[in-house]
Amino acid sequence: MKGKLIGILSLGLVLSSGKYPAQNQSQENQKMEWFLDAKLGIFIHWGIYSVNGIPESWAFFNNYISHENYMKQLNGFSAAKYKPDEWVKLIKNSGAKYAVITTKHHDGVALWDSKAEKSTTIPKNSLAQKDVLSPFISALKNSGLKTGLYYSLPDWSHPYYDINTRTKKRYEIKNDPKRWENFVTYYQNQLNELSSQLKPDLLWFDGDWEHSSEEWRAPETLENLKKFNPNIIVNSRLKNHGDYETPEQGIPVVKPQSNYWELCYTMNDSWGFQPFDNHYKTPNMIVRTLADVINMGGNLLLDIAPKEDGTIPEQQVEILKNLARWTTKNSEAIYGTTRGLPFDNYKGKSAFSKDRKKIFLYLEEAKDFVKIYGLMTNIISARILGDDKAKIDIKSKGNGDFTFNFSHVKFDQDVTVVEISIDEPMIRVQNDKPNLSLPESLENKNTKLAVYEIAEQLHSGNNIFKNSGLTEDGMEMKLPKTGKTNPEILNWISKHAEALYETEKGLPEGHFSGNSVLSKDKQTLYLFVEGIPTGPIALKGIKNEIARIRIVGEGTLLSHEIYNKLYWSEVPGIIYIDVPKEKLDKNLTVIAVLLDKPLELYREKVGAIESNL
Repeated sequence: MKGKLIGILSLGLVLSSGKYPAQNQSQENQKMEWFLDAKLGIFIHWGIYSVNGIPESWAFFNNYISHENYMKQLNGFSAAKYKPDEWVKLIKNSGAKYAVITTKHHDGVALWDSKAEKSTTIPKNSLAQKDVLSPFISALKNSGLKTGLYYSLPDWSHPYYDINTRTKKRYEIKNDPKRWENFVTYYQNQLNELSSQLKPDLLWFDGDWEHSSEEWRAPETLENLKKFNPNIIVNSRLKNHGDYETPEQGIPVVKPQSNYWELCYTMNDSWGFQPFDNHYKTPNMIVRTLADVINMGGNLLLDIAPKEDGTIPEQQVEILKNLARWTTKNSEAIYGTTRGLPFDNYKGKSAFSKDRKKIFLYLEEAKDFVKIYGLMTNIISARILGDDKAKIDIKSKGNGDFTFNFSHVKFDQDVTVVEISIDEPMIRVQNDKPNLSLPESLENKNTKLAVYEIAEQLHSGNNIFKNSGLTEDGMEMKLPKTGKTNPEILNWISKHAEALYETEKGLPEGHFSGNSVLSKDKQTLYLFVEGIPTGPIALKGIKNEIARIRIVGEGTLLSHEIYNKLYWSEVPGIIYIDVPKEKLDKNLTVIAVLLDKPLELYREKVGAIESNL
């Protein structure tokens, strides 16, 4: 093995972006340390839109309802059963390290008693007649969690703002600059109130797309916020004057460029409470999403949407309780971790501990083994977090390639975590996998290992069946045999021949957590599914429509469901494919995904949503 270097995974990785001058990097990294370590935060969208259960602010902006009727929801916002201490207890138990709450959405309704000119507030103008923001922030601070405040820059209700709805503007700024200056003063005064009274650790801006940095006075706004808190963290939605990126809804396929990023994500399809939106992701999907984000070195900001009375829907509570179960069990593999191994080295999700002396593998299935290639270090031990009775047998050929064999493991219902301890901080990995010959593979006594290694070879573009005697349908094969040939491997090859015959290199990193190949016409995607998955198979970043999904070798048709697909956005949703356990192949299951046309992948940046039709 030549040992071609593919990645330098140094302790100084976080300093590599070049975003800040060298003299400021240490201070900046120190400020961002708690955010980088947190991994999980809870977003809270709460406002008068929960009264009728309609889209927050967008309902009147898009002319689905008149502004007058939208604002009548103030008369129904009671907060009668609001218990901020219970909110905080639920959030903290979930494993979250911070929370971000909407202080004012685009509709302009402030949750606190704002004194800014012509402000509309819950204490003054709603049925509740009380500040519902301050008690929650106080409870957050008492719990030790970090405090985040969402603040909408636009205010579609305020008379000094220029935009009222999608089709209506109040005035042109160039024609009435004084009026715009009055609005800037209004929103700056609100930010001053929030900063001085609540002392947030983080400000989460939204809506910056409606005006330029100059019109928002973005640099001045940031400098002013630092007067209240020199270490204030600001998201990227202040016309890119902030500290971290905020991809929305779609889990990125490619890691965001910034060292600091956060996926803001709903449990169903809505940010605010909507009683008829029952398209909830399962607790299993949410845990796996968190593992996906950790694998890419980011944070998950998971949204909850309280009702107008202050109660949290039961489906959301159950998701948070399951997160609590998983984060408590696997805390070592969550907080303070950094992005994991390159996909060429490990076909799954992983992360490093902060000191880079531990590798965490996140298993989304119950299986017999995992393989890692190119670890240029010595392994001290491996264990399953939360399962002291589990046994892991480590085998190595002495070339940096390791196989971890599992026995007596009680696999987690969502994601099982393997902790691998190494003797020195991991600084490099290599990606030269050995090319296996077909005769060598056929003689392997371990059928599961052999067919997995065959799948790996095919995924990497090395089709070991070329000119081998394999037939397209697996019948009348003339593969090379010896007295040591394993007949069970031959049976598996025959059953799955269509996925092996003249197929090409599989999906690049980020789309599927495992091996895959593509048909010669690039219209059928074959997924190699290991073991027994804990939930539906997930595919990201597929632009195509799906014509049909089936199990290779026996024809069972499979259903699928798409989450987070916004009909007007080019960003694909996540495809979840249900595979019945009784239909799984005992060695390695192959799923065929027939596409409407040759495969097209989405690998662009996932950004903020600037429209909500």
